[in-house]
Amino acid sequence: MAPAAVFKMARRIVVKVGSSLVTNEGRGLDEEAIGQWSQQLAALVQQGREVIMVSSGAVAEGMKRLGWTVRPKEINELQAAAAVGQMGLVQMYESKLRGCGVGSAQVLLTHADLADRERYLNARSTLLTLLQLGVVPVINENDTVVNDEIKFGDNDTLGALVANLVEADVLVILTDQKGLYTADPRRDPSAQFVHVARAGDARLEAMAGGAGSGIGKGGMITKILAAKRAAGSGASTVIAWGREPEVLLRLTAGEAIGTCLVAQTPKHQARKRWISDHLQLRGAVVVDDGAVGKIVGEGKSLLPIGMTGVDGEFSRGDVIAVRDARGAEVARGLANYASSEARLICRKSSQDFERLLGYVAEPEMIHRDNLVLARG
Repeated sequence: MAPAAVFKMARRIVVKVGSSLVTNEGRGLDEEAIGQWSQQLAALVQQGREVIMVSSGAVAEGMKRLGWTVRPKEINELQAAAAVGQMGLVQMYESKLRGCGVGSAQVLLTHADLADRERYLNARSTLLTLLQLGVVPVINENDTVVNDEIKFGDNDTLGALVANLVEADVLVILTDQKGLYTADPRRDPSAQFVHVARAGDARLEAMAGGAGSGIGKGGMITKILAAKRAAGSGASTVIAWGREPEVLLRLTAGEAIGTCLVAQTPKHQARKRWISDHLQLRGAVVVDDGAVGKIVGEGKSLLPIGMTGVDGEFSRGDVIAVRDARGAEVARGLANYASSEARLICRKSSQDFERLLGYVAEPEMIHRDNLVLARG
């Protein structure tokens, strides 16, 4: 698919904007810029798209409010700046988005939230619910409670992780540069602009320079690596100048802006390849012949009512096997329920889940989008 078509057809979009843009190079929150991005986000929602904003700027805004001109090195001071700045940051987005007729939500994440499988799934469920409600989640790293994320993390990486989390179609990284050049154009007048490339191409990392701003943490290299990470789940990335007029609307209209780093594997194929490549499975569910027919013959999800047994111990989100009555693996996929819960809902309708479990996560044991048929 052509790069322009990827963005034109994108339904779920993650937008990341850097500190230097949000705070106008540390001079304080740029109300006009945030207002313009909010107008574009609202217009995308009104087009029927789902959008998430990953915004830096809390530490930089906190520094400004506290009268600090140099980014502190002490963790406790960085955390204090983040706590002060986050107040203004979220208030600004909420005000601007509400003024455009769109609801917003603050979501603070750490890399630890996305490393723990249970917390990962809970964050995913929350974000998908917000998107279904037409709300724009505004995400930032929870710098007030973490150490190593402030020291080593960056919101380019967080943007890619969020794109993977919600299985976004595209990641848009808005920065204070037009995009990627073959070399630093400030030092090499022969540097050529890179319009389109393959996400994950090792040559891109050689082209990217270090951090270019004293306000933010990232540089072009973090954006290249973020695009590589996002491509793992099938999301293409564009790196563009954040002050380009109507940049988000023009991108989704199919206009070529900035540097487009195209994912080579389609979104659904990327997830299913990851599932099928699991060498060790935590457990399995045994299903009757009717369920086998639905899964293999009709491409349906696995419902608990078709399950006759559960083997092994696994958690929600683990990859498990689906076996027929003779023990042959017919498929594998991501479990929506842990093994202890799966045993309770075998042969049961989804109407019984709340009575048996106290809650309902999903009506399926494995959704068809997370289900891969056995090879051969």
